[in-house]
Amino acid sequence: MGQLEDVARALVAPGKGILAADESAPTIEKRFKSIDVASTEENRRDYREMLFRTEGAEEFVSGVILFDETLRQEGADGTRLAKVLEDKGIIPGIKVDKGAKQLAGSPSETVTEGLDGLRDRLTEYRGLGAKFAKWRAVITIGDDIPSSYCLHTNAHALARYAALCVEAGIVPIVEPEVLMDGSHTIERCYEVTDRTLHRVFGALHQQQVPLEQILLKPNMVLSGSTCPTQASVREVAEATLRCFRNVVPAAVPGIVFLSGGQSDEIATAHLNEMNALGGGPWELSFSYGRALQAPALKAWRGKKANLEAGQAAYYKRAKCNGAARHGKYTAAMEAA
Repeated sequence: MGQLEDVARALVAPGKGILAADESAPTIEKRFKSIDVASTEENRRDYREMLFRTEGAEEFVSGVILFDETLRQEGADGTRLAKVLEDKGIIPGIKVDKGAKQLAGSPSETVTEGLDGLRDRLTEYRGLGAKFAKWRAVITIGDDIPSSYCLHTNAHALARYAALCVEAGIVPIVEPEVLMDGSHTIERCYEVTDRTLHRVFGALHQQQVPLEQILLKPNMVLSGSTCPTQASVREVAEATLRCFRNVVPAAVPGIVFLSGGQSDEIATAHLNEMNALGGGPWELSFSYGRALQAPALKAWRGKKANLEAGQAAYYKRAKCNGAARHGKYTAAMEAA
């Protein structure tokens, strides 16, 4: 196995998954506002350092996706935060896209920007210790969308990003997210996810990206958030597995699902059910942001006195998702 394949496989090691701590400035500000904490550089550092230094989290967390600021930051004791992670055996990664912007000619859809100058940025990030990267494409379900134009444009950008990552010696996490916002049924989500993934893997093939060296970070196949009939945990797991078996090549080492607005417990339950059912050629793992962090953020509230409570809340969610990787998560673990 090559070095990139080794990193990709380490990120989806059994029982482990990825923490997405790569919130952009507006997103982290929104999160902090919910607990009445100002989004200053020091507060952002203290919060992320609290997570990164959590004792034992490395049993369940293989890697952390960082924001540009965080990759460059030092902890309170002067140790670089990327080094704090590495010292615990956790692999540091980096978000490299510049966000979803309105798609020219189709204003209700978006395309992700950030390809300009990416080759140089990847070289710099590699020097700062990043071993993997992430790029998110956003696909919205609506009356006449997503359009083929939107799917083509986003798939092309994802594949260009992935090819540049491989060239730079960085594992690309390819994230096409079909949003759960809307009143669509689980069947409609299945159809759009299927179309999206076909486009993405077609583009990766065209741009000669070796699939053994990437990870896929997709949505689960879910009912829309305002759909009157919500699919059960079992139905979500079965539909997601059926969709991915049809489209995702066996060469991909792992699928690290995003939580995408699901509650922390539901995201864990869905992952658990998929692993309990099994039957796919890839590791089924997690790359959660809010679904790993929400209880920790609430417990911390920006106060040094709450540091241990914040870490305990984060450890608990990491442990629950670690169990879900083996299909061994139970509701009783939430009460523990």
